[in-house]
Amino acid sequence: MKKDIPEIRDTLQRLLKQQVPPLKIRTDSEENFEVAGTKETMQGKQKVDGFYFASVVPKPKDVRFYFFPIYTHPDQFQLSDDLKKLLKGKSCFHVKHLTPELEKELRLHIEKGVDLYQGDHLI
Repeated sequence: MKKDIPEIRDTLQRLLKQQVPPLKIRTDSEENFEVAGTKETMQGKQKVDGFYFASVVPKPKDVRFYFFPIYTHPDQFQLSDDLKKLLKGKSCFHVKHLTPELEKELRLHIEKGVDLYQGDHLI
């Protein structure tokens, strides 16, 4: 089980980097890692150069994993009880520890999110 904040951050970033392309890295710093699509599209009422997908933001006590597909397609994701405990709000996970099972589940959700967004021509 991973409990070290930098190790959790690195793991979540690696899971997202595995989806580049079709995703692109929009921000890559110690404080924020963000990936988005590569196509110009509408996000709400605004035209953007790539539809937002996810962010990894380390905090002193946890790593925040913002995962937008769970917000845009809530009926498409079935979360385990362990992952539900980490969800704060509609799309933000507060990750204090990362078991191999949680890591695998997050990888599968990220892959599913990419598939859903590709199907909707967002990325």
